[in-house]
Amino acid sequence: MSRSCPRLVVAALRGGAGKTTIAVAMAVALQRRGLAVVPFKKGPDYIDAAWLGQATGGLCYNLDTFLIGRKQVLDSFGRRSREDSISLIEGNRGLFDGMNHEGEHSTAELAKLLSAPLILVVDCDKVTRTTAAMVLGCQRMDPDLNIHGVILNRVGGQRHAALASRSVEDICHVPVFGCVPRVNDLPFPERHLGLVPPQEHQRVQAALNKAGDIADCYLDMEGLCLAAKTAPPWTHLLAAPNAGATADGRGRAVAVGIIRDAAFQFYYQENIEALVDGGAKIVEISAIEDKLLPDIDALYIGGGFPETQAKLLAANESFRRSLCLAAENGLPIYAECGGFIYLGESLTLDDVSYPMVGALPVAFKMEKRPQGHGYTVLEVVRENPFFPVGTRLNGHEFHYCRIISGGAGDNQTAYRVIRGMGMGAGQDGLVQKNILAGFSHLHAAGTPLWAPALIDKARRYRDARECRW
Repeated sequence: MSRSCPRLVVAALRGGAGKTTIAVAMAVALQRRGLAVVPFKKGPDYIDAAWLGQATGGLCYNLDTFLIGRKQVLDSFGRRSREDSISLIEGNRGLFDGMNHEGEHSTAELAKLLSAPLILVVDCDKVTRTTAAMVLGCQRMDPDLNIHGVILNRVGGQRHAALASRSVEDICHVPVFGCVPRVNDLPFPERHLGLVPPQEHQRVQAALNKAGDIADCYLDMEGLCLAAKTAPPWTHLLAAPNAGATADGRGRAVAVGIIRDAAFQFYYQENIEALVDGGAKIVEISAIEDKLLPDIDALYIGGGFPETQAKLLAANESFRRSLCLAAENGLPIYAECGGFIYLGESLTLDDVSYPMVGALPVAFKMEKRPQGHGYTVLEVVRENPFFPVGTRLNGHEFHYCRIISGGAGDNQTAYRVIRGMGMGAGQDGLVQKNILAGFSHLHAAGTPLWAPALIDKARRYRDARECRW
């Protein structure tokens, strides 16, 4: 059964071309016109997704053919897109950039998979007619790709905009949906992992308002709405939803804590939903504000920026102590990247060392350059709390931290790293009691064992405690 599904993919020729600002601006401007927007982010990015969620007042979902697979991408998009809304999908990196020279898992591949019209954001800084050459190159690179139109970014003035626009429209035969000038006071500052996330931004609503004003002033929003409606009907049949379980046999859901604050904010929404669908009650926790770890049956600590909050994390000694004690008593804990760092003994920034939880016998140091960046492939080779030996996992890592003491050779690790860096020496996934922590982020839709395993461990932990009582 087919249905209408207006949709657009917003892509660029490279990272840093202003694609995220344009996508957020479009989302705000569409909502100002009374149109509902369902946002998606291509790739493993958390920060852009968070801004798109803020812009629409809803949730942003990640679509990544490597992390979750093509069928799961189609299922996820089909479940969340709606006939009465415009689905806005922001790409990542350059349009054709993927895992290899063939562009596998690229934004272009995703746009074709979703049969979505594509809007190409082109950075026009210091070019005029060459803009058309760049667009034409994309058209000829893949004639099956529906490049429906172009947005010119960082134009220098009216003459510059006119020259670039006329060149694109005459040579490439696609419309230009707007010319955005250089904006010196963009509301989205950047740092080493991309934009500053909204959790750390001081004026989120002001930033969104400024972005919306940019779209209202410089983009043809009516034309973009019509472009979204040219998408063909959505015909992919959904797989039967996993009903999951809402509670155990005694009618009680397990309590799974999630540390979510300015330090830890990298969570795929699908991961949270997988836990809820499997019978978990989510308990949100702040490692900065809360004085003690609450009574929970398991803990999930995602990634984030413990380095920007290291002083506050270290200062909350009572929380660190309570978490360390819970870990020693067997609390099931799954931690990724920033969460892994937090569970260690210390985090060194420049020449200052900050104490962390101390549940894992490793110390970390923040470096100036990335220590691991890109997709990962892991094989489970040792016993651990959550995954059977032999399981193969697809993930993603992006970290500037490295281990300076207690490395992979000194501890039991669960994973052999087939692709990526991990902890080094071809290993990742440190195991200690009921803790599994590593640098890779996993997506629940691509790792269907993850949520049930965490929930099962939580139930066992709760039942064992109740027997002791």
